[in-house]
Amino acid sequence: MVFTLRFYLIFLLGTTIALALAVVIELNLALGLAVLFDGALVLVAAADSWRVRGQRISLSRSLDPRLSIGRDNPISLTLTTTQAATVQIQDQHPTGLSSTGLPCLAHLPPQSQHYLTYTVQPTQRGVLQWGDVQIRQRSPGGLVWHSWTLPQAATTQVYPDLVGLRDLSIRLTLQSSGSIRQAQRRGIGTEFAELRDYGAGDDLRFVDWKATARRGRPLVRVLEPEQEQTLIILLDRGRLMTAQVQGMRRFDWAMNTALSLAVAGLNRGDRVGLGVFDREVHTWIPPQRSNTHLSHLIEALTPLEPVLLEPDYLGAVTTVLNHQSRRALVVVLTDLVDAIASADLLAALTRLSPRYLPFCVALRDPLMDSMATTPTSDIDSAYGRAVALDLLAQRRLAFAQLKQRGVMVLDAPAPQVSTDLVDAYLRLKTRNRL
Repeated sequence: MVFTLRFYLIFLLGTTIALALAVVIELNLALGLAVLFDGALVLVAAADSWRVRGQRISLSRSLDPRLSIGRDNPISLTLTTTQAATVQIQDQHPTGLSSTGLPCLAHLPPQSQHYLTYTVQPTQRGVLQWGDVQIRQRSPGGLVWHSWTLPQAATTQVYPDLVGLRDLSIRLTLQSSGSIRQAQRRGIGTEFAELRDYGAGDDLRFVDWKATARRGRPLVRVLEPEQEQTLIILLDRGRLMTAQVQGMRRFDWAMNTALSLAVAGLNRGDRVGLGVFDREVHTWIPPQRSNTHLSHLIEALTPLEPVLLEPDYLGAVTTVLNHQSRRALVVVLTDLVDAIASADLLAALTRLSPRYLPFCVALRDPLMDSMATTPTSDIDSAYGRAVALDLLAQRRLAFAQLKQRGVMVLDAPAPQVSTDLVDAYLRLKTRNRL
């Protein structure tokens, strides 16, 4: 039982009045009246607290068993009342989660159902144990808070960014169906899609003269990129991928990127394969394009964690060469420091060209960009900025060497790399580079 502000105000007012009577009556009598008033007030508060027990609200928690890492995941609480109530709700969510909207305070009318929502943002994958819900309900007289705990233990698991994958899938589907016109995909490719009327600026090479003669008006062939090509994603889980970038490990950002690219590949009709490696290839999923393939990829990746081991790029590329004989786009998700430290990566990717189309993607820490571009006013900051500028210069040199060997490159901040890589892949499909 916790006293409310109203209780303390009445307590203070009654005590003040009783003591003020000491001016006209004896002091002992005034003190006795004060004690009598305070005792009566406590008894009334206890009775008021007892009344709440028969008017407790009902509560249930709606919890998605699959939460997305790095996203605000909504948690819903359903409250049902018989009498008007003012309540405070504190949910015992797992430690390590940042939450917004707790504790909840609500004023509920009688005979009603009310919904409260708060959000949690997990920064690590894994199984989470949820505890009970703590409830405080104000008594009818407003003198005390009646507290109790409602059993609501539950288990959830944190997955990669499923929310982002769903949004990306919707966007790609709209683009494919034509709801969002993609002029870049029109007239470029190898597979026939449809005939349409000739428009100003259309390439004359795509005019279908036979159809034009039959219809009596100029028509052009619409071509689209070839389907059922092969996309292979190699995900590094070595030492550099254990670093924290904006609250999440670089490996988690890379995992989200790998799945986003897989969604784009499957949506565009390509076969998608995936390998996860450090000193050896621990996970190898052959290229497929079935309806359940994305779920298979998610379930296979979710339990994986980065390790403090140097990656064997040559071994990962050798696995691709042994399992994939046809030409494929091979995307390596990793990070690099400088040209010397990345010599193994350079040698490995060189083996893929020109038979395959190698693509190196590095996940940069935005903090490095901030340090390199922020003006400094003291010695320590100047040293930090100099180091950041040197590291960025070394990265550019390493990427220049990769480009010279015919390797496509993408160096983007970790939170942005998913969008940039998917856009780059769609451009490759548009230009029929595969």
